Amino acid sequence: MAVPKRTGAMLLAAAALGLSTTGVVVAATDANPQGVVRDTLLLHGYPPTSANLLVTLSAGQTYGLTANVNVDFTNNAVGATVNFPLVVSVSSIQLRLTGGHLYVGSAVATSAKWMAIAMKSPSLLGLALELTKPHIALIRGFARASSTTNGFITTYTFRRDHVAVSNILAFANRTGELGTLVWTVNTGAEGEVIASTVIVTSRRSTTTLSAQVLSYNHSGHVTAPPPSDVVPASGSILREILHSALLNNVMLPQNFATLGQMNLN
Repeated sequence: MAVPKRTGAMLLAAAALGLSTTGVVVAATDANPQGVVRDTLLLHGYPPTSANLLVTLSAGQTYGLTANVNVDFTNNAVGATVNFPLVVSVSSIQLRLTGGHLYVGSAVATSAKWMAIAMKSPSLLGLALELTKPHIALIRGFARASSTTNGFITTYTFRRDHVAVSNILAFANRTGELGTLVWTVNTGAEGEVIASTVIVTSRRSTTTLSAQVLSYNHSGHVTAPPPSDVVPASGSILREILHSALLNNVMLPQNFATLGQMNLN
């Protein structure tokens, strides 16, 4: 099947970034000898220079998409290793979004070339600031909101019913149905974001997108591949992803703007 370059690039970016604008799933914690659980993701009020995330996407299947994502706030770049299910197997790719290009390469063949797709890198400065301490009170557009606290973790839950949703492969046709969206944001001891999950429930499936902060301020430097290793984009990897068994059931809101101020700004 023919894959429009722009559509394919958007799908790759969505998989790699895990819709990072929605935030980031459970805190990485550790116990001291006395058995008291402590927050290991403290930022002490300073925006992070980098973040390592574990992103997952599932739609009711036994296997879902997983991605280890490195966000390099200093250089406004993102790198990821993405594992996504095909009909009878699992495939892995590497992604690097930097310098106005999305680079796509094999996660297993170290000598393979990288494909380059022109794509403007979004500014990550605002995300770094919101991860430090999000403006929860400014989130609008949800009918119901609540919060609970367990130890040092506070979980904010937002819900909206009757949201127009579509299968991710049918966005261009805008054919869809009404569903329910539930968004949770977890914050740690100093109010830093340590978790987020988006659940979209429709008549045909339940889609869950989540991301776990594994660490802040560890090595997260992301660079473009050497020019000699880069080739023009082809549709082979894009077609492979579009044939993923997972994407056939993924449902997402048709227009995030209709949900009001869903971001953390």
